[in-house]
Amino acid sequence: MNDDVRKTIEEHRHWLAGRSGGTRADLTLADLEGLDLSGIDLREAKLVGAKLRGSNLRGAKLKRADLFAADLTDCILDGADLSEADLRGARLHGASFTDANLRRANLRDGTLLAATRNGLVNAHQFDGSNIKIRRAILARADLTGTRLSRATIAQTDLSGAVLRRADLSEADLSDSNLQNADLTEANLTRANMAGTRLTGALLRGARLEGCNFRDADMIGAQIQGCDLAQADATGARFSREVDTLGTELLRAILSHERWLRSMGRFGERAVLEGADLRLVDLRGANLSGAILRGALLQRAIMPGIQLVMTDLAGANLESANLLGANLSGANLDHASLVGADLAGAKLGPAPLTDETGTPNGKWKAASLQQADLRRAHLSGAVLVSA
Repeated sequence: MNDDVRKTIEEHRHWLAGRSGGTRADLTLADLEGLDLSGIDLREAKLVGAKLRGSNLRGAKLKRADLFAADLTDCILDGADLSEADLRGARLHGASFTDANLRRANLRDGTLLAATRNGLVNAHQFDGSNIKIRRAILARADLTGTRLSRATIAQTDLSGAVLRRADLSEADLSDSNLQNADLTEANLTRANMAGTRLTGALLRGARLEGCNFRDADMIGAQIQGCDLAQADATGARFSREVDTLGTELLRAILSHERWLRSMGRFGERAVLEGADLRLVDLRGANLSGAILRGALLQRAIMPGIQLVMTDLAGANLESANLLGANLSGANLDHASLVGADLAGAKLGPAPLTDETGTPNGKWKAASLQQADLRRAHLSGAVLVSA
C-alpha cells in the first residue's frame, strides 16, 4: 500500500469519527490489488472502479460504500459488512462472501466507462458467475438482472431480495431463505434449489427446466406461467388454497367479507376460534374484526391481509408470512409469532368508528402482551402505541 492510500484511509478514519482534518475517502480507480485490507473501516468510502482483485477484505466494514464497477475478482470478503453498499457493475467472479452482510446492497447491472492512459475506453461490467456466498445476509438486496450462473449462494438469507430476470442457471441456492423474493422471469435452468424456503416468492414466468426443488418450502409461491413439470419438485411443500377448506370454514370467511362490506347489515362476523388454517393462502383477504382466538395459522400465507382489530389472542402464527399485513388494533395477547415475517406490518392503533363508519376520535392500540416474538422479522414494522 503506497503512502497516498495510507493517508487517504487515515483521513477517512478521522472523517468517520467526526474529527477535524478528516476527509471522506475517494479511492476511485485506485489500485489496491492483492492487498491485505482485513478489518479495514471504509464505511461510505468512494471506491468506484477500484482494483481490488485478490485482496483480503475479511471482516472489512464497507457499509454504504460506493463500489460501483469495482473489481472484486477472487477477493475474500468473508464476514465483511457490505450492507447498503452500491455494487452495481462490480466484478465478483470467484469472490468469497461467507458470513458476509449484504442486506439491501445493490448488485444490479452497471457499466463504468473509464479512459486509460493510451486513450482507450475500458468498460467494466458486472460478473457474478462462480462467486461463493455461504451463510450470508442478502435480505432485500437488489439483484435485478444480475448474472449469477454457476454461483454458490447456499444457506443464505435472500428474503425479500429482488432477482427479477436474474441469470441463476446452474447456481447452487440450496437451503437458502428466499421468502418473499421476486424471481419473476429469472433463469433457474438446472439450478439447485433443494431445501430452499420460497414462501410467498414470485416465480411468474421463471425458467425452471431441470431445476431441483426437492424438499423446498413453496407454500404460497406464485408460479403462474411456469412449467413445474420440467423441474424436480419431489418432497416440495405447497400451500392449501382457500377453496380447499371445509365448507363451513369457507362459508364463514365469505360471509365475514360480506359483513364487512355491508357494515354489518348482511353476512355474519366470522367466529373461527381454534380453526385450523395452517399453510392456507389468505393473501390479501380481509378478516378485520374476526374472532380467531387460538386459531392455528402456522406458516399461513398472509401478505397484505387485513386483520384490523382482529382477535388473535393465543393464536399460533409461527413462521406465518404477514409481510405488509395490517394488524392495527389487533389483539395478539399470548399469541405465538416465533419466526413470523412481519416486515412492513402495521401494528399501531386503529381508529374506532360509530355505527355509520365515521371515526369518533378514539383509537384502539394493538396488544402484544405475553406474545412470543422470538426470531420474528420486524423490519419496517409499525408498533406505535402497541
